[in-house]
Amino acid sequence: MPSGRYSFHDTHDDTPLGEERFSCAAGPSGWRYTAQTFTVDGALDGSVDLTLDSRSRPIRLELRRQGWQVRGGALSGLTWVRTHQQDTDLTFTREGNEKAHAFTGRSPAFLVATARMLALAEGSSARVRVVSFTEPLLAPRTLDQGWALEGIETHPTDSGPLTVRRFRVADLETGEEGQVHLAGDVVLAAPGVELEELETPPGPWI
Repeated sequence: MPSGRYSFHDTHDDTPLGEERFSCAAGPSGWRYTAQTFTVDGALDGSVDLTLDSRSRPIRLELRRQGWQVRGGALSGLTWVRTHQQDTDLTFTREGNEKAHAFTGRSPAFLVATARMLALAEGSSARVRVVSFTEPLLAPRTLDQGWALEGIETHPTDSGPLTVRRFRVADLETGEEGQVHLAGDVVLAAPGVELEELETPPGPWI
């Protein structure tokens, strides 16, 4: 069960944006990732809970950030409910549905989930429609991403060979792109994300 800590920073000026302390593991029929998110000064400000099925589809998602909450899953595409903890009469609660394939957002969990769902061969690429939840309001935005598996490399480590997959991921609306390095079910590096601590080795690539 890999566990560790990711740090977040602004991709333009490297301003620190907080961190995420996570654990993840394969389950009886898929994969689950849980995490707590923290501000730059160390205050708890949210959580992530994502469960995938055996085909890496998001069967359950729960995000919390600064009072906002999103619950969703794969149903007629992707379906979700967004609300705020102070919205006791549901006045501002909204449901959403999109013919999309995956959720995305700041958490590295979404990079692992989309990469597994696409199951690209080395040198191949794909276009995928995703629903992104922006920080910190968790507002939904639907977009198309381009994924390409540029290379697979194996590196020797003290605990055995480590296989790293190098993806190029692009927002097809804005043209913004960056590299994502995955080892099993752990993100080693991605735009705005750094792996700071890893207490146990990554889980296997499924």
